[in-house]
Amino acid sequence: MNSPKPAQNQYTLIHAFRVSYKGCILSLLEIECESPNDDLNHFRGFVENSSKDRVGLSKENLLLRGCTVRNTEAVVGIVVYAGHETKAMLNNSGPHYKRSKLERKVNSDILWCVLLLILMCLTGAIGHGIWLSRYSEIPFFNIPEPDGKSLSSMLAGFNMFWTMIILLQVLIPISLYVSIEIVKLGQIYLIQNDIDFYHEKTNSTIQCRALNIAEDLGQIQYIFSDKTGTLTENKMVFRRCSIAGQEYCHEENGKKPICDCQGLYPNSQHISSLSYQESEDGISKLALETMYITDFFLALAICNTVVVSIPNQPRQKMRRSSLGRMPIKSLEEIRQMFQRLSVRRLSSSPLPSIKESSSENPNSFVSKLSIFRMKLASPALDGAAQSAAEPHNLNSPENPQLTKEHYTANVAAGCETSSAESSAEWSPLPKLCYEAESPDEAALVHAAKAYKCILQSRTPDQVTVDFAGLGSLTFQLLHILPFDSVRKRMSVVVRHPVSDQVVVYTKGADSVMMDLLGTASEDTENSEMEQKNIKERTQNHLDDYARKGLRTLCIAKKVMSDEEYTEWLNNHFLAETSIDNREELLLESAIRLETKLTLLGATGIEDRLQDGVPDTIQALRKAGIKIWMLTGDKRETAVNIAYACKLLEPDDRIFTLKSQSRDACALVMNSILEHMQKNTADQKKVNQKLGNVSASPSTQAQGFSAGLVIDGRTLEHVLQDSLQNVFLELTEKCRAVVCCQATPLQKSVLVRLVRNKLKAMTLAVGDGANDVSMIQVADIGVGILGQEGMQAVMASDFAISQFKHLRKLLLVHGHWCYTRLTNMILYFFYKNVAYVNLLFWYQFFCGFSGTSMTDYWILIFFNLLFTSVPPIIYGVLDKDVSAEILMQIPQLYKMSQKSVAYLPSTFWITLLDAFYQSLACFFVPYFTYHGSDIDIFSFGNPINTAALFIILFHLLIECKSVTWIHTIVIVGSILFYFVFSLAFGATYRTHNPLSNPYRIMEKHMADPVFYLVCLLTACVALLPRYVSGVILYSKVRVRRARSEIQDRATAITTGLSSGEKFRRM
Repeated sequence: MNSPKPAQNQYTLIHAFRVSYKGCILSLLEIECESPNDDLNHFRGFVENSSKDRVGLSKENLLLRGCTVRNTEAVVGIVVYAGHETKAMLNNSGPHYKRSKLERKVNSDILWCVLLLILMCLTGAIGHGIWLSRYSEIPFFNIPEPDGKSLSSMLAGFNMFWTMIILLQVLIPISLYVSIEIVKLGQIYLIQNDIDFYHEKTNSTIQCRALNIAEDLGQIQYIFSDKTGTLTENKMVFRRCSIAGQEYCHEENGKKPICDCQGLYPNSQHISSLSYQESEDGISKLALETMYITDFFLALAICNTVVVSIPNQPRQKMRRSSLGRMPIKSLEEIRQMFQRLSVRRLSSSPLPSIKESSSENPNSFVSKLSIFRMKLASPALDGAAQSAAEPHNLNSPENPQLTKEHYTANVAAGCETSSAESSAEWSPLPKLCYEAESPDEAALVHAAKAYKCILQSRTPDQVTVDFAGLGSLTFQLLHILPFDSVRKRMSVVVRHPVSDQVVVYTKGADSVMMDLLGTASEDTENSEMEQKNIKERTQNHLDDYARKGLRTLCIAKKVMSDEEYTEWLNNHFLAETSIDNREELLLESAIRLETKLTLLGATGIEDRLQDGVPDTIQALRKAGIKIWMLTGDKRETAVNIAYACKLLEPDDRIFTLKSQSRDACALVMNSILEHMQKNTADQKKVNQKLGNVSASPSTQAQGFSAGLVIDGRTLEHVLQDSLQNVFLELTEKCRAVVCCQATPLQKSVLVRLVRNKLKAMTLAVGDGANDVSMIQVADIGVGILGQEGMQAVMASDFAISQFKHLRKLLLVHGHWCYTRLTNMILYFFYKNVAYVNLLFWYQFFCGFSGTSMTDYWILIFFNLLFTSVPPIIYGVLDKDVSAEILMQIPQLYKMSQKSVAYLPSTFWITLLDAFYQSLACFFVPYFTYHGSDIDIFSFGNPINTAALFIILFHLLIECKSVTWIHTIVIVGSILFYFVFSLAFGATYRTHNPLSNPYRIMEKHMADPVFYLVCLLTACVALLPRYVSGVILYSKVRVRRARSEIQDRATAITTGLSSGEKFRRM
């Protein structure tokens, strides 16, 4: 095969290549496909040979860069895209950058600092011009140019403006961004090393994939959560099924993962007696029901993409022993048997009514299979065949040992073990490994295997199933129509090995499957009535499953003639080989195939809640976070899970929003809003009558709580521009929202709507590929390490293994990250403004000449070395509240949620405090040395030293928890300052004796006045901050005490009123 030669045009890319062997050209092929793009979900193209025969290409034929190939020994292909044109490289546009809310706020505050800097520089420029104009006759202040001319006052002031920019530019906290990144890195390190996030079963811990939005964890207002795999374990257990309107339970397999099939086959003497007592009409009834059961379990085993492999032998096919596994009939006899059954009229075999479903034995349909097999067995069978065909008598003395088969279903790992002991019918089967795309498929395959319909092997062309009573059946696999979010179903087209007919097996959501049912043309009126009854009974079972919180699926089939299949195949072939509008054509082709289906039954699969989900949801709601559940399941299933996880409470008033048109939807929402407003007004009147005016808002809101349930079809109308505001107003009045049967696109649109319209901080959490869109749209995306791959994790900002870990991630680490970072940022603004103002105040005494009373090296190192590490340690390690208290009192989260620590007023108060402290730091030394003959650096050194003490002690006042690390850093900074100043003063040389810092620090350290000035300056500067902190802390304590008293009083009042109601009852 030679290298491809691309010839690119506007739409397609054509590769022409030759297939050769030992220098001989065998054929000339062309691949026509779409131009390189970043769409990972679609691939359009076809292969055309020299005879102009085409074969369509889709994403199943495209092996992406970086993929791992399993269950095969070799792959033959051609490179279509290479280098930077591969889909993986085109998607590698770098990490998805999200800016935190605090970062956006800091940027706006830095603009205020820029305006403040410009104002200070304008003051300096104007002041310098006025100074020069006042002393214009004195050449000392107005040095002439080399040509003898002097600068005008206005031009000198203009030049001084830029000099002041250079002098005071420290006011712009450029180093703040570097410090923020270092602090965030330290916070992420603490989060990743929290042992509480470790999950032993999966041997995984939290993954922090985004380093720049950790503080947003403390400001979340809305959580959008998927259901399956996020709130539940996504470990499916087959619980119940309905076959032809008859319900069967499966409790034993649901209670434990091991299904003991001992006892599935009934007593052979009982079977023999029944086989001679039943009439021909009874045989017909049993035969028809057995046909439904057979097709139902064949659909469970075949209608999927499960790959079967054996450990260490991935390509070996399962085969039975020819001696121990003799079929009861030849293949031709079985084919004739099905042909005889197919011509029987459905009207002659009424099925059991729904009243009998409750008393049906879990294994009765397997018993019926065995009875049916005995009735059709030939009486001329020899002894070996007869003993192989008949089941063992469990009560017979000739069989002291019971035949046992244990099926270990490990849905999480996908492996299943089968063994047989003392069995004449079954040969020992090696360990099977089922690799499924989803746990649902694995659960259905395991359930089919538990009832002797064993999926043995799967290749691209055929599927082998080992069915009890029918032997090993190999189905020719003609087509697979995969599941998609539009059709909400999947289908497989096979050729039945017994009837040689083309059969379509389909499974999907009942919301779409029930509309696709139909009856064949040869069916009579009675059979149509029977099919209608089956549909009604199955729908009742589905509703019952949904109310119990089970995941439901409908199973259906369709038999096609060869002519019908050929016609459909030709149209489907044109759709597959099309490049333009290929998805639409394939959708239309699938819809044409999946019509007039025959309902076989339905399944109910249990998906258990994860540990700690109800407690986590309750804690998050106490923290003031609203939680929405967005799921694709049925309404009944979603509501049941919402009650189970305490998203909805029994006392909640549930409003269901379901309408078929936009006008009807608007009318329903307006009526719900009026009803809620009326109830709220009535509750306020009741509270006023009871004297509950002083109660907290949370206590008043307890009188009326509502929940909203909306389905996917109604969401289409709600998301229109004209109804968005009404819908958001309605959701704001509800404590929980459940969106069922929602598509991935609707999930992302809802998250974007709440984020943009309400300006709220949103968090989306999910575990599957269908949650990727909403995870990327939300302010913070959290992925669950679950059973559905790594798509959600790879697209997320944080990845956790359990939903319960969200509680500590938000309430503890989110609160800490936000408060630590906000306090550090405010401290940085304070530090820079306070220190720069010292230079600004000195300009009033030096003619606004841009002179500094501190050496420039000291000035540079003050922010770079002496005061840089303490704020970082403060931002990483400070704890205003312990983790235990934050977990016990989720209401504390509201402080960070409402940005209490970083309000605009807080920012300006911090700047005013910095101005005051700079005034105290400058003028206390100024009045102390006023009238003395000290030089400029001797005057600036006490100011600089006092500023260091003030800034570091201010940090100690702000720290809520001082550790040994804080002590070492602060003491080390002070010692480093003195050591550097002594060393610098001892080694510095200059030719200008008026600004010589030589041994300045050494002289001051020998002067007691220097220590007194530093101490007095620090006390005067920090006293207001210390006093205000004490007063604020006292107010907080008093407010907390009052709220506790009110909560206790409310609890006592509620208890008394409940007791009064009980006595009246």
